[in-house]
Amino acid sequence: MPSLPSTQETLSPHHAFVVQFRSNTDLPRGQYHGRVEHVLSGRATTFTSFEELAAFMVQLVSDLQHAAAEDEPRLCGSDRESS
Repeated sequence: MPSLPSTQETLSPHHAFVVQFRSNTDLPRGQYHGRVEHVLSGRATTFTSFEELAAFMVQLVSDLQHAAAEDEPRLCGSDRESS
């Protein structure tokens, strides 16, 4: 059985969300109503289905990964001018 990565590797604050469910949520019946917020960016939306909740989270994480990939060459110093 493969070992699981350490908690520090799997629980990045860049992937942290707060999910608040409204009182009319009924999870066993598939009725999702609430608000989700990305902790670091503060971006938030309301949702009325699991699909909307998941779509927001997937899109935001994808956006962050794309932005990080674009910044990577600058972090490695490939854009620096020589002295």
